[in-house]
Amino acid sequence: MRSRIVSASAAEEEKRVLSLKPVLAPRHGRYGEHPHQVYDAWPAEDPDAPLVILLHGGYWRYDRTHLTPFAAYLARQGLSTVLPGFRRSGGAGGYPETFDDVARIVDTLPEGRPYVLAGHCSGGHLALWCAARGLLPPESPWHTGTLPTSVLALAPLTDLAATRRDGLSDDAALQLMGDEAGFDAHMASVDPLTLLSGVGTTTVPTVLLHGEADEEVPLSQFSDYAAVHRDLRTVVLPGTGHYTLIEPGAPAAREVADTLWRMAREHGRSHPAAGSADRPDEGEEIRRQ
Repeated sequence: MRSRIVSASAAEEEKRVLSLKPVLAPRHGRYGEHPHQVYDAWPAEDPDAPLVILLHGGYWRYDRTHLTPFAAYLARQGLSTVLPGFRRSGGAGGYPETFDDVARIVDTLPEGRPYVLAGHCSGGHLALWCAARGLLPPESPWHTGTLPTSVLALAPLTDLAATRRDGLSDDAALQLMGDEAGFDAHMASVDPLTLLSGVGTTTVPTVLLHGEADEEVPLSQFSDYAAVHRDLRTVVLPGTGHYTLIEPGAPAAREVADTLWRMAREHGRSHPAAGSADRPDEGEEIRRQ
């Protein structure tokens, strides 16, 4: 187990963003009977607004409270946003319950609407896993041909083996999988990098957006995933850390909202006020100035 050493500015950023006051959602619902199988919803004013399903981070063990300010922010940007809870490791979840819940979320909550599935950090891992469910063996309970319309992974954990090797967040990957034996037995079925290896695409339009100055997740997690995902689009924000991506009003958060809008236009239902958007070439890495 190894603790990561971060700069004073990165530590201040984490404290600032994670200390934001939670925002109560105007709507709540359930997608199952377990107490954690619930969701919060922030509908945009326009009933035809694009739908975003947002998976929270926290290394698979913390709840969604810290992401409520960002979900409310996205709704103010005109994006109807759903923030679900799910069973988490260290409590009622981990393998397989966390994956059971996330699969159920994306299979039921969109209700047939086009949507962008977005996730931050470990939520990004879960979003990328959802995009790869079509690559699972047909006998897997999570295999499906009904995939997200598109996926935006924000500073995601993409490689569980590397997450375990680096001991990130006090061995969070081992805790997710239960123990060493569980990790070795089941990791391949829930690891985005492994599922993509030798295949090269999930067929789901996917963007990986991260900060160049991220000190929470090793940058190799992003580059190694991009190396095996041949039609991935990567957006790199210079001078940007891990947490400002979800800080309402920050330049990085505005870039996230703009990216969600572009993805909704390109891959979902057209929005009357959206206009057109330029689409980068497949596989292109975009570096914002």
